[in-house]
Amino acid sequence: MVESNVTTQAAQAGRRTRRRSLWARLTLTLAVLTLGLLAVSWLAVSTGPSRIGYSTTATVLLQRIGIRSSAHVDITQKRIIEHIRLPRVVVAALVGMALALSGTALQALFRNPMADAGVLGVSAGGALGAVIAIVSGLQTIHLLFLPGMAFVGAVATAFVVYLIASLTGRLSTASLLLTGMAVSSLLGAILTAVILINVYELEAVRQVLHWLAGGLDARNWEHVWVSAGPILVGSAVLLVFARDLNVLVTGEESAHALGVPTSSVRRVLLVTTALITGVAVSVSGVIGFVGLMVPHMLRLIVGPDHRLLLPASALGGAVFLVGADTIARVVIQPAELRVGVITALVGAPFFLFLLYWNRRRRYSV
Repeated sequence: MVESNVTTQAAQAGRRTRRRSLWARLTLTLAVLTLGLLAVSWLAVSTGPSRIGYSTTATVLLQRIGIRSSAHVDITQKRIIEHIRLPRVVVAALVGMALALSGTALQALFRNPMADAGVLGVSAGGALGAVIAIVSGLQTIHLLFLPGMAFVGAVATAFVVYLIASLTGRLSTASLLLTGMAVSSLLGAILTAVILINVYELEAVRQVLHWLAGGLDARNWEHVWVSAGPILVGSAVLLVFARDLNVLVTGEESAHALGVPTSSVRRVLLVTTALITGVAVSVSGVIGFVGLMVPHMLRLIVGPDHRLLLPASALGGAVFLVGADTIARVVIQPAELRVGVITALVGAPFFLFLLYWNRRRRYSV
């Protein structure tokens, strides 16, 4: 009896130690990434064709949160910061967070290091919806028609993939992956046909290509208000399921044996990732590789525990995309690259390295 009590106390002490260690690592990781996000956002808001001093940017940003300063700020510079650069940075942070979280969750759900939102066809569906809005002229009616159509296309595609994959009565990871790839190919063909049909409308084709390359130019506070709610709520839902993702990584049978309702958890995770990815695509266009790179890089730093990895990926995705967008704005001034080009230039070599590394590990076992 005494030995049993000693064993129980030792187990409880071990759990408390692990819990304290987890919270310490989480606090340190989030603090470092938060400081990184603040620093890169400060740099992004200060950088552009119209040079604005870092102290001026700090003064304006502090005024936005209610901290008054006696320093004089030029009204033109203040308007540039508040109405042009700051909303663009906020949208970039939200989109980066959404894409990185989606990639993290899907990699765990599919137990596939190559998984991101593209495997479900969500990005292709959003692209088709946006292109339809452009070539039909709907975007000229109101600013939000384009993101609205992109969101509808992304979410509708996710549900179509889910319904087709579950026709056999049992939803499996393999069926989802294959269905997503097939639907993405079909939507890509339709998208190409739409572009070719409208090839003589040069302005429409230019807008389509710009949107497909992904970009955050002309983002304003309306885009922030449209995207912030769904992305933040969806991100919170994914964080709630961090423990379930830890179990799902071990396999569906193991997760089921440990009491995790795998079918319902999978449905919630798929709907949530489709929602936040659809919202992200609707305000930024198609931006690739964020959901692939960020989780991998942070997994090397914080480990595979999704209680750490998910919040770290959220902040890491925000830091990465704000930084990439800043580079896109300044690398060929006064012109501007699309941020999707920057992420592809970084992400494609990373993807090839990942393929090589996984193949090398497989053959070395």
